[in-house]
Formats: sequence, structure tokens, C-alpha cells
Amino acid sequence: MDEIVQFVGPWDGQVVATSVHAGHDVRPELRPEMVLDEATRLREEDPYTDRIASVIPSRMVTHRSRFEVDLNRPREEAVYREPDDCWGLDVWRNPPLSKELTERSLAVYDEVYAALGRRLDKVAERGPFVLLDVHSYNHRRDGADGKRAPIGENPEVNVGTGSVNQEIFGPLVDTFCRALSEQVVGGHRVDARENVAFKGRALAWFVHTRYPGVGCVLALEFKKTWMDEWTGELREDHLEELRAALTATVPVLEKSLAELG
Repeated sequence: MDEIVQFVGPWDGQVVATSVHAGHDVRPELRPEMVLDEATRLREEDPYTDRIASVIPSRMVTHRSRFEVDLNRPREEAVYREPDDCWGLDVWRNPPLSKELTERSLAVYDEVYAALGRRLDKVAERGPFVLLDVHSYNHRRDGADGKRAPIGENPEVNVGTGSVNQEIFGPLVDTFCRALSEQVVGGHRVDARENVAFKGRALAWFVHTRYPGVGCVLALEFKKTWMDEWTGELREDHLEELRAALTATVPVLEKSLAELG
């Protein structure tokens, strides 16, 4: 399991984190079948999101690439079969991937969710909890020198809450968004908005179905402003400011959870 994901920290609090698209590894038997070049694969993964998520001591660290198995898609969509499944990219030499290899990738999917469930079961026994599901997204799809995506439709941090029980967790979500928006990154307040471009997917659905009224997933999509999405070059100072901004929201979440409890 440690080659696929690692569970870091004590898992004794009510705020935990994941970064399911941060991984880049592909198991050896898939490499001959994959024609997608490594640079393009990295651009569509979420590099460094594990570092953002690491402000939460208890977290799941993912090592495998989403191009092996996408842990944030429903199981039936978790192995990309054709270009339409993944931004028009050719992934496999002879698509779709063989049934045998697909099944082994889905076994990885099942193993990860089972392991995560075992840990979250214990967290849920103690009461309401928040899982910060940390992702990133590209905003320069027209090329390295192309126009950036419109800011109005692409916030600096998109807070996905599409399947959150708003009756129970609505005040917590509002408090979190407000706290994050009050932080300063790059000389300006963070542009954090809810459900503008993303609403959260399979991981959020899993938690909200398994722990109704108890688990709350905030799917955080950080726009890749702290790195060059085409070269992979990291802007270390910017990343550290984002980490500090997220860190500042943790006491707010813990207070909101205590009030719920």
C-alpha cells in the first residue's frame, strides 16, 4: 500500500486531508502501453498539491498518477479509455487498455478507498469531521504564451461543495470561505469562491454517502499560479504563502466542528 498511498500523521483530529492527483508514478506493467509523454502527463496531474495538503498533519499522500487510475472519478470512469476521457490526450498505445490491466488498476482504486474508509470510520466515530481534498487546475490551456483563462470563471481557489449537506455544514463552509478570502497571497487577498468551476467529485461523494451528516469534504482546486503549468517550474515563495493561507483556516474549521459536535 505504501507504494500507492501513504497515511501520514496520527489521524486523531477532525480535520484531515488528501491530494489524490499529486502522484506521478505508474506501475511498470503499464509503461509499455502508455504513449503519453511524461511532460504532458505531469501538466495534467496536480504536482505539489501534496505540499499544500501537508499543512494538515493527518493526510493521505498519493504516489500513483491519475493516468494509472483516477481516484477522484467514479469507479467506472477511473481508468481513462479514450482521448475524450482526458482532455483529448492519447494515453494508450492500443486503446482502450486491456481488460486485465484495467482490472488491476481498478483493484488499486478499490484498495485505496477501502484503506481510506477504515481510517475515516474511526474519525467519524468521534463526531463531525472535515476532509480537505486538495487539487490544482490549469488556466493557460492556450499554450505557454497564450491568454490566461478569465478570472471571473477561474478563482484562485475554487471551493467545491456540490455534495455537501448545506443544512448541517453550510455555516462551516461560509466561515471557511470567508477565512480563506481574508488571507493575503502575492500581495492581494485570496480569491476564494464556491462552486465556480468545480463542485467536487468521487472522493467527496464517497465521504458524503458513507458518513451522511458527519463528513464534510471541501474540494479545494488551487489555480496553478504558484507554478508554470507548461514547464513545471515552481515558485516556492508563492507556494509557501498559499500553505500559510490554508494553515490559517484550520483553527476556524476546528471551532466550527466543535460547535457542531
